[in-house]
Amino acid sequence: MPMLVETSKLARTPVYLLHIYVPLRTLCRILEENRLQKDLFLPSLPGGMHGYLRPILLHYWENKEPDMKIFGPMPHDIESKRIYREYMKSSKYCICARGYEVHTPRVVEAIFYECVPVIISDNYMPPFFEVFNWEAFAVFVQEKDIPNLRDILLSIPEEKYLTMMSSVKMVQQHFFWHKKPVKYDLFHMILHSVWYNRVLQIKTR
Repeated sequence: MPMLVETSKLARTPVYLLHIYVPLRTLCRILEENRLQKDLFLPSLPGGMHGYLRPILLHYWENKEPDMKIFGPMPHDIESKRIYREYMKSSKYCICARGYEVHTPRVVEAIFYECVPVIISDNYMPPFFEVFNWEAFAVFVQEKDIPNLRDILLSIPEEKYLTMMSSVKMVQQHFFWHKKPVKYDLFHMILHSVWYNRVLQIKTR
């Protein structure tokens, strides 16, 4: 893990979305708590009802299974934020369903909380796809397969889950932003992503 400075930022995607600002003390506490055993829940989907996909998820899975914490909007108060963090930290898999757009910031939030992202968004291009093999640390589920979501996740062997979880921890450092750039942190990843896409544009001309 790179050395953290006074404030750390967690990027939601490489260039085109906003960041989450996380105080250093809070970040260190969360990273320590993340080391606790994750055996309470399977997937979780706290958050807003953005777009057409999340209502479909609720239709099929809200309050359907005790090991699936999938529910709708939460109040914007301190206690709700604490509950949100607890669900993210204690879940083995975190549902990252598209909202109004193909991209969802919850993908990087899941990495932040050391939870394997379950990406439900057709035609989704993940951050830094040119560098990371996302299938090594994320599960991709087609939108049409939402009714089979639980079976898909339960079919993943525990050994594979542990390998994916280890990979989540390995890539985590590349999504942190520091006041003074650290080798291979988010600043360098963004530069590489911009360079790569620029080179691609030149090649296609």
